[in-house]
Amino acid sequence: MISRRAVLGTGLAVGAIGAAGYGLWPRLDAYEGEVAQQRVRPNVAPATRELIRLATLAANSHNTQPWQFQPSLRSVSILPDPTRRTEVVDPDDHHLWVSLGCAAENLAIGAGARGQFADIEVEGGSTPSVIANFGPAQMLETELYQAIPFRQSTRSLYDGQPLSNEDLRTRELAVSEPGVSVSFFTSEADLAVTEFVIEGNSAQIDDPAFVAELREWLRFSSNRAVETGDGLFSACTGNPVVPEWIGAALFSAVFTKEAENDRYRSQIASSAGIAVFTGDRADPEHWVKVGRSFQRFALQATVLGIRNAHVNQPVEVTSVRPSFASWLGAPEARPDLVVRFGRAPAMPMSLRRPVDTVIV
Repeated sequence: MISRRAVLGTGLAVGAIGAAGYGLWPRLDAYEGEVAQQRVRPNVAPATRELIRLATLAANSHNTQPWQFQPSLRSVSILPDPTRRTEVVDPDDHHLWVSLGCAAENLAIGAGARGQFADIEVEGGSTPSVIANFGPAQMLETELYQAIPFRQSTRSLYDGQPLSNEDLRTRELAVSEPGVSVSFFTSEADLAVTEFVIEGNSAQIDDPAFVAELREWLRFSSNRAVETGDGLFSACTGNPVVPEWIGAALFSAVFTKEAENDRYRSQIASSAGIAVFTGDRADPEHWVKVGRSFQRFALQATVLGIRNAHVNQPVEVTSVRPSFASWLGAPEARPDLVVRFGRAPAMPMSLRRPVDTVIV
């Protein structure tokens, strides 16, 4: 709940901006223009630079875009960008490697659209990376390929309606990946996962380091979002677009454990179900596989008009993860991703950094 002092402070801030002139208030024109340029339909028989553009549109944690791309004649290497690590929420780079797997899957799907097969490998050693090695294959321009620019994490309330059995079967087929298992929960009893989300969320918000790291990746104004080309922009989560200094003040006032827990309860209750992704082992190779599986899941959802968003607190908080794994019936496993899904209108799309800035 917002305190009276916070409301008064917000009113004063808004009044001050209004007195300074309407032109100072962030507008979405430039942001929407950037989105329109980035989210164009993919080319037929895409060149390597177009493949990399499509790879950058993949799902990734906090929209940090923790990748660099190194193209060569017959391959593209995806390198982790250590400057974009989230050390608090992701201390072992689990989410980073899952993000690289999502990008690799977009590369593989894009390669098919130009008549190539992409063999995805995880390279260890002093410079670990994910390598897509290309070879000749039949040209295959799929619905998933066309869906790449339109996939998004939709962090809003869904319509609360169940999905058809056909839609569920289609999604289950899309996620198939050796070394990865996916569990779907669609009944009210199965949605007991909510309590694990709340327990993990409470622990995170009680951690000042987590809150500070999250704040670093928030973008309250369209100007700041366009400037950085990354992060979690307010409009993409259904929150007001305001000047950065007002957003920072509002965040401090309204980002409370109670408010966030209520929000997650409502969002999960409005969902058609939950999907949990688990790799056979907890290592970069399998985290990449999880990312590839999830990316297909998200793209197939886009084709079907289904939305999804992560609720990863049960796998991010180490004190919650073991009990969550036991609840899943796999006490020795490390669950990797928790994703809610359902139907809802699209939200504004997130931005990406220019392709040239991620090619090395």
